[in-house]
Amino acid sequence: MSQPFDLSSTYVHLGRGATAEPLGDFRWDDEYLERYTAAHAADGDDGRLVMIGDVSSTWTSWERHPAGEEVVVVLSGRVTLVQEVDGEERRAEMSPGQAIVNPVGVWHTCDVHEPGQALYITPGAGTEHRPRT
Repeated sequence: MSQPFDLSSTYVHLGRGATAEPLGDFRWDDEYLERYTAAHAADGDDGRLVMIGDVSSTWTSWERHPAGEEVVVVLSGRVTLVQEVDGEERRAEMSPGQAIVNPVGVWHTCDVHEPGQALYITPGAGTEHRPRT
């Protein structure tokens, strides 16, 4: 039988065939990310990373996910998610329990008004970042 775990420290990889693999050793460093990418390469664009992350300060960069749509659910705090669509910024104020979908390839960033946490279901393959100006 599986044991409960904290999704803010043990992330989950969702893969092809409806698999769910807890990643208790996940780290945001180049070495780990290269190993993670190689280990799940067969999932292609179907792979997703599920995690709870702190939303403690306004982001200093934009990101986009060319492999698929990302779901973001605010669990606590208050934020404005900003999406850049056709050269225009679209802003969505979000409170606990509210969700949004970042469409494929849409640049997005986040303004934090009250720190909290969010649940992310992210297609990580090919994710890009650029500085926020």
